[in-house]
Amino acid sequence: MKIGAPKETFPNENRVAMTPDSAIQLQKLGHECVVETGAGAAAGFSDAAYKEAGVSVVKTAAALWKAADVVVKVRQPDATEAKRLRDGQTLISFFNPAANEKLMAQAAKAGANVIAMEMVPRISRAQKMDALSSMANIAGYRAVIEAGNNFGRFFTGQVTAAGKVPPAKVLVIGAGVAGLAAIGTSTSLGAITYAFDVRPEVAEQVESMGAEFVFLDFEEEQQDGSASGGYASVSSPEFAAAQLAKFRELAPDMDIVICTALIPNREAPELWTKDMVESMKPGSVIVDLAAEKGGNCKLTVMDEKIVTDNGVTIIGYTDFPSRMATQASTLYGNNIRHMLSDLTPEKDGVINHDMEDDVIRGATVTFGKEVTFPPPPPKVAAIAAQPPKEKPKELTAEEKRAVEVAEFKKQTKTQVTMLAVGAALILGVGLVAPASFMQHFIVFVLSVFVGFQVIWGVAHSLHTPLMAVTNAISSIIILGALMQIGSSSYLVILLAALSVFMAGINIFGGFLVTRRMLAMFQKS
Repeated sequence: MKIGAPKETFPNENRVAMTPDSAIQLQKLGHECVVETGAGAAAGFSDAAYKEAGVSVVKTAAALWKAADVVVKVRQPDATEAKRLRDGQTLISFFNPAANEKLMAQAAKAGANVIAMEMVPRISRAQKMDALSSMANIAGYRAVIEAGNNFGRFFTGQVTAAGKVPPAKVLVIGAGVAGLAAIGTSTSLGAITYAFDVRPEVAEQVESMGAEFVFLDFEEEQQDGSASGGYASVSSPEFAAAQLAKFRELAPDMDIVICTALIPNREAPELWTKDMVESMKPGSVIVDLAAEKGGNCKLTVMDEKIVTDNGVTIIGYTDFPSRMATQASTLYGNNIRHMLSDLTPEKDGVINHDMEDDVIRGATVTFGKEVTFPPPPPKVAAIAAQPPKEKPKELTAEEKRAVEVAEFKKQTKTQVTMLAVGAALILGVGLVAPASFMQHFIVFVLSVFVGFQVIWGVAHSLHTPLMAVTNAISSIIILGALMQIGSSSYLVILLAALSVFMAGINIFGGFLVTRRMLAMFQKS
């Protein structure tokens, strides 16, 4: 198959869906690669770099669409590109199917198979194809950089001879991929970072990155905003009201607010109202990553940067990944390459559009002249969504006591049986073995028994310290070596000295390892 990447027609779009590196990998799958001249120029990839990677460069978009069996793009096709789709051709790009019913119907009528990269299901196996996460990661990072560019102070606090600079306070709303990227960048720059999300399970992730999670005083039992597929769900009106009240409390103290709250195929929820903006200090910055879907901030203007009457800068750019086109194209090109790898399981250059595959079916919006959007839930998600098993009934104090007694009796019975069998075996050996052997044999058996009982009751985390100190104690054999040091034979003296040296390492090393291991379990 010929895989073609045209030059993007969307205004100010600098990314490209195929890089020279990803083209090399696609050729290993048995495909031929074609790009339109200048397709990667804005992302830093010249036509010469593509040719060096074995990619054919065509002069016009029309020639590319005619030659390619599979067309890979970043943005959805425009009207002219949609007319170029033909029967049996495959298009892989961001497509926004929920808002493009007419375009989907047109593609289906033409017989083209369309794979929407934003529809890749968020399951473990599909992470390598998750273009939304790849681009959100870049957007979160770039949002902090843009905020810093428009903020009048350092992120980190400083004490200098010229004066004291307080650290910036940053609030990140939404702890998804973009939010976590913003948190990581903000904390690494030294800002005091706060984060909020409707999913309480992300609190540990936020705190592990050095930020403080903002909790709500919300009494309703069900306040978990988690939903299947790794996204947040729509909050209840009561929860939303408590959320806004908390934001109004935080607004006067925040220097930078980064809004990332967005649910796929929905308008962005309004989380930062006009009165919150008015309560912020002059010079504060708001970066709204949800501007393309209406924005989380009431005053956000899509694709523009505005300054309010009270001096708050609000950034509503929608092209953050495109502002880092080289990095974004590299990641997106890898996502496309992994998708084509799944579509070419035999690596023979033949596309196998397997609609039984959860990932391929989930991302496909038109196939076989039919619109296949929306997809059914992935089988993995359906299994995970099954109701949990009922918790075991809690036992009363008498029932717990009865269970403990029964287990003790069972354990005692097992031990008595083992002792009886062991005694019978020792008796049998004693009938045929000499007395001198039996003395050593009994000591050996008792040592094994006692050692087993001691080790069996030790917590697994303490096995290494215990074995280390056991090694140290077992080095009592050094006494034998010391007794032979005064021998008249030089060979014996040499061997004894060597034994003392090696046993000394075992002794000191054993106690040293024990001390270091036990220190791991002690509080500082």
